[in-house]
Amino acid sequence: MPLAAILGCAGPELTAAERDFFRAVDPLGFIVFARNLIEPEQSRRLAADLRAAIGRPDAPILVDQEGGRVARLKAPHWRHPPAADRFGAIAATDRARAAEAVRLNHELMAVEMRTVGINVDCAPLVDVRMTGAHDIIGDRAFGTDPYLVADLGRAAAEGLLAGGVMPIVKHIPGHGRAMVDSHFDLPRVDTDIDTLAETDFVPFRALNDIPWAMTAHIVYTAIDPNQPATLSRTVIAEIIRGEIGFSGLLLSDDLSMKALKGGLDELAQGSLDAGCDVVLHCNGDMAEMEKVVRGTKPLSAAGIARYEQGQRRLNADPDVDVAELQAELADLMA
Repeated sequence: MPLAAILGCAGPELTAAERDFFRAVDPLGFIVFARNLIEPEQSRRLAADLRAAIGRPDAPILVDQEGGRVARLKAPHWRHPPAADRFGAIAATDRARAAEAVRLNHELMAVEMRTVGINVDCAPLVDVRMTGAHDIIGDRAFGTDPYLVADLGRAAAEGLLAGGVMPIVKHIPGHGRAMVDSHFDLPRVDTDIDTLAETDFVPFRALNDIPWAMTAHIVYTAIDPNQPATLSRTVIAEIIRGEIGFSGLLLSDDLSMKALKGGLDELAQGSLDAGCDVVLHCNGDMAEMEKVVRGTKPLSAAGIARYEQGQRRLNADPDVDVAELQAELADLMA
């Protein structure tokens, strides 16, 4: 069984030490960032080397490619996709047109990712934007209407799946009310559970069939006043698996974010004990990864079943006409 972890690497080429480490610990997969993705040929080679290190040619390689300010595949080598709120603005006058633009955009993103060996996208973000909240979500959200967010999130996920890339809905059960950036501090949301259910949870409930989801490092005081969702058995069992009904593979957000306090080994173990299937560590720091690995165990039988069930949802068209998709998208965005 692979280790229940997604890990990063430090630079654009795999070092001998990283190769030996990954071979020894056998993580489920990897995540890459702009520091790893310099140009297409180098990116393809890195993806191949990562998979070769663990001997699994289909291992998941993740990237954060939402569009707008969160895009790790950058110009001039890759198209720069629009931010989510651009599509929300189109939806204000033509919801169907916006959904089709989202679907096409994400299928194009998937094709671009697959050409360099990336097969999982940490998108769509289906957090509902809230007035007065911290801008960490901001224009990354499709809008303030949870039902619109759900519709456009569905279109995004379907576009990625059609392009042969696994989507990850995030940040379950909702990051839109955060008043601080969870990369640097722990947000606490004091909203009552009925209001959360009528707003924040709506897109995640609508997309509860998407194969992967990523947790939010947020304390919801009405549900569990002591632990953020990533570490909360109550939030995961009662809300994510219960109220929302998500049955797919649950991935923690990055354990190295400052919202979480404690040793990385303890955080990894705590996330898995709370109900996450897989833990995520992004920065490629070897000393930190060694700690994460100490707190991580092999992927559970339930996690393997969820992973394999998700893989059956991928349905890339090998004959997709990229130029045609680009022309259609340009017309819809005009």
